[in-house]
Amino acid sequence: MSLLQPASLAYTAEGTPYSAAYDDIYHSAAGGLGQARHVFLGGNGLLGENARWRRRECFVIVETGFGMGLNFLATWQAWRDDPERCQRLHFVSFEKHPFTAADLAVLHAHWPELTDCSAALRQQWPRLLPGAQRLYFDDERVVLTLFFGDAQALLPKLRARADAFYLDGFAPDKNPELWSPRIYSSLARLAVTGATLATWTVAGTVREGLSAAGFTIEKTPGYAGKRQMTRGSFRVRRESPAIIRERSAVVIGAGLAGCSVAERLAARGWQVRLIEAAAAPGQGASGNHAGVLRPQPSLDDNPLARLSRAAFLHARRHLQTLDAAGLPLRWGDCGVLYLARDPAHELIQRRIAAEQPASDDYLRFVERDEAAALAGWPVPVGGWWFPGGGWVQPPSLCQANLLRHADQIQLIPDRSVARIERQGETWRALDADGHVIAAAPLLILANAGDGRRLAGGRDGAQLPMRAARGQVSHLPAAAESLPGIAICRDGYVTPPVEGIRCIGASFSIDDDDSEIRLGDHQENLARLDSMLPGYANGIHAETLEGRVGFRSVTRDRMPVVGALAAVDMALAAVPAATRLAGIPRQPGLYGLLGLGSRGMVWAALAAELLAAQIEGEPLPLEGDLVDAVDPGRFLLRQLRRS
Repeated sequence: MSLLQPASLAYTAEGTPYSAAYDDIYHSAAGGLGQARHVFLGGNGLLGENARWRRRECFVIVETGFGMGLNFLATWQAWRDDPERCQRLHFVSFEKHPFTAADLAVLHAHWPELTDCSAALRQQWPRLLPGAQRLYFDDERVVLTLFFGDAQALLPKLRARADAFYLDGFAPDKNPELWSPRIYSSLARLAVTGATLATWTVAGTVREGLSAAGFTIEKTPGYAGKRQMTRGSFRVRRESPAIIRERSAVVIGAGLAGCSVAERLAARGWQVRLIEAAAAPGQGASGNHAGVLRPQPSLDDNPLARLSRAAFLHARRHLQTLDAAGLPLRWGDCGVLYLARDPAHELIQRRIAAEQPASDDYLRFVERDEAAALAGWPVPVGGWWFPGGGWVQPPSLCQANLLRHADQIQLIPDRSVARIERQGETWRALDADGHVIAAAPLLILANAGDGRRLAGGRDGAQLPMRAARGQVSHLPAAAESLPGIAICRDGYVTPPVEGIRCIGASFSIDDDDSEIRLGDHQENLARLDSMLPGYANGIHAETLEGRVGFRSVTRDRMPVVGALAAVDMALAAVPAATRLAGIPRQPGLYGLLGLGSRGMVWAALAAELLAAQIEGEPLPLEGDLVDAVDPGRFLLRQLRRS
């Protein structure tokens, strides 16, 4: 993992916020808020009666340096003050050295007129970890996507269509990497026709680089004592995105995946018909009594680890939002202790934890004695401690998602979909008798393993997924009994949830036995004893109850999120596609599948990603992670091999 070095709070002799690392100030000595309004809002035509975002459905701003967040706060306040503002404002910003929330509070105190916005920002201020994190404000009408890390590496990974750019980094001679051809070409890639930009610098190399990238550049009066600033507009014409004429969708499957994407679409004004084969939501793989919520770090911070981190942080924020709304959600952030499997694994855990010292509130290594104190029981080794981890009851999460926008989601239970078909511009879900259960221009498969059957495509090239049988054992447990945290090793044990402690889980590929098996209970007790030696003494497998579920897993253990491929068209193409962008897709058909045993971690972010793709909004993940979960990746590998 590339470590983040937080910004250090410092000032010049005149009291202007200052960065010793770059030997430069964060804003004009004449005033940061005035500069934000004049240079960035004014320079991009976002003030006054002709503000460019007026009467727009969505407006997207991309900023190259978040700094203190002053430009965002000024923009948010201006948006609030404009009665004809856009319906949804996306603000995407990059920051290599983010401030802590405590330092932001000190800095923001200088602008009492922004108190409401700044307090809301700090309340949601994310953990200082690399990657993208998405925050919502004003009933999700204002969306802030923060990319923590080097903009030179991250900006090329942004998937968005930008209407305006705020170029606000330290001076070109102090921070040349942020004013480079790589940055300018990324801006041009993101720009829509007529996109504007503004910056306080008039350096010749900057103006020349932006012009070469496709922007028409001009000098205009600068702020306060600065004579000039730079404005620009993108002169290359691009095809406009398709307009969504009817926000209506059918989602098949009311587990974590289906309920999550239904909630995300409903939050954007969609009407969703959610088809479920069972009598109620969350009865299949999402029906366990409780499961563990934690990320999966790795030594090389591979795509799985990065996705897991981003999804875990997003899931926590989503759970907190549902909780604050008073919805019937059952979860607890009791913390998760992940014990090392053996001495070699313990060394790896130590190294990973040591390489991210700025995030002790996310992950740290604890020695055996501290681990035992956290567990309230002797443990064999130390391990990772995730203070923000915990447990979630999946059916309650499904229900909370559906209730959040209940007037826009219609649940259709006890209906099995035999096949899907596209008729004209409409997708139809049909039962075994050929009757239409529901129809809409857009259809999303979120029904785990059965999604492969409905998606079609020869030889499983579309979705090579397999079913994994998992049996969980239920232990009766008093509410205050120990451990009061979730513990993992080769399996997991939860704290007491409504009188039941869950232990498990078995993992059997291509095993369709739905009956409870004594042997699996015995295996689960053995897992429990490996984590908490002696805890299983006196517990007899024959007396235990439990549950069997079938999780859908992909070959690479990554989920499937996005537009489904037109397999036959792709296989017949000459020459074959060599990039994901070249894979033909089935219009209006999407998948959110393959969540495996990490559904609680992945579902919320995967659903936000899919909804953003459908709406054409900025995506909440780096582009390489978006590609890593793209449904077309399996077909692309097959095409490359052939």
